[in-house]
Amino acid sequence: MFVTLLVKLTVALAIHRSFVSRDVTRLIRAYKTYVRPLVESNTVIWSPTAIGDVDLLERVQRKFTKKLPGMQNLPYTERLKLLNLDSLELRRLRVDLISNLI
Repeated sequence: MFVTLLVKLTVALAIHRSFVSRDVTRLIRAYKTYVRPLVESNTVIWSPTAIGDVDLLERVQRKFTKKLPGMQNLPYTERLKLLNLDSLELRRLRVDLISNLI
């Protein structure tokens, strides 16, 4: 688990190094396209319930959003609100509810 998380975190941080633009909208779009699917893969099959596992997964998004221009000094919840993102835990809960209703 930890090794795969490091790979996902590396991909997330590589976006900051790869894009010349510092436009937050473009960086968020790249994150949603390239990183979030990796982090959310197999969450229907394996949904982390241990707090440590949830925190490890959330760390990817937390570190990515903290490196965005103008977001360094804001708390994680404020960054999510400003960027119009949901926490990964909330997204997993939503998928769990939808899959259980079907």
